[in-house]
Amino acid sequence: MKEKTILIVGLGLIGGSIAKALSAFTPHHVLGMDRNPEVLDQALACGAIERIGYAEDLPSIDILWLCLYPNDAVEFVRKYGAHVSPDCIVTDACGIKNAVCPQMVALSKTLHFHFVGGHPMAGKERNGFDVSEATLFRQASYLLVPCEAPQWAADTMAELAKQIGFAQVVWTTPEHHDEMIAYTSQLPHALACAYVLSPRCPMHKGYSAGSYRDVSRVARINETLWTELFLENREALSNEIGTLIENLTHIQSALDKQDTQKLNALLKQGREVKESLGE
Repeated sequence: MKEKTILIVGLGLIGGSIAKALSAFTPHHVLGMDRNPEVLDQALACGAIERIGYAEDLPSIDILWLCLYPNDAVEFVRKYGAHVSPDCIVTDACGIKNAVCPQMVALSKTLHFHFVGGHPMAGKERNGFDVSEATLFRQASYLLVPCEAPQWAADTMAELAKQIGFAQVVWTTPEHHDEMIAYTSQLPHALACAYVLSPRCPMHKGYSAGSYRDVSRVARINETLWTELFLENREALSNEIGTLIENLTHIQSALDKQDTQKLNALLKQGREVKESLGE
């Protein structure tokens, strides 16, 4: 891949890590935009970006990488999309796709650019440029949602993902993406928040170990972002919560009835499912 000029909009945990990885591991030229001047100063000082990006740079950008909340990403393109080159790849890092991809595809047709959806499957409990790192994506998956982009544009993003450390690229559709993310990402966050709302949680010290840490870890949440993600994917997430409640209800029923055989069977079933996955 020849050198690209890449503008990253939003230098938080994900955007900052993408910028650092691009600058550390590829020959591409990295520009950055962020509403916080202090973040831009930090990104310049550590070499994550070559310089600050401006709207005037958009016609010369090869890849516009939007690391913003879903609605903000769409609004950025509504405002500035007419200024990008017809050969520009516009991509995102949003955790939902049904609420983003159709709007982006429609905008790409009227404003003339190529949209390729993306979702880096990596993160931390904390947010912000301060905790971003160039190696965040090692051994992680990059979910690629080509939508209606030409093959070369999707292939470019797949190659770029590998260059910055992703172990695999998973090609998917907006619909399947959101169904799977409701289970693998959103449900655990909802579960963790519900779990720590127990009146026992403030008293856990001295009584807790790995199990508590595993279940509660992602309760340290960015509530503004995750409220948007939950609501935009509410049907799929609600279905997964319903399945979880149903399974918990079976366990609760076996407890209430002191049904040793049923409880044993349910716990055995859970163990066997996990073991069958080789994890």
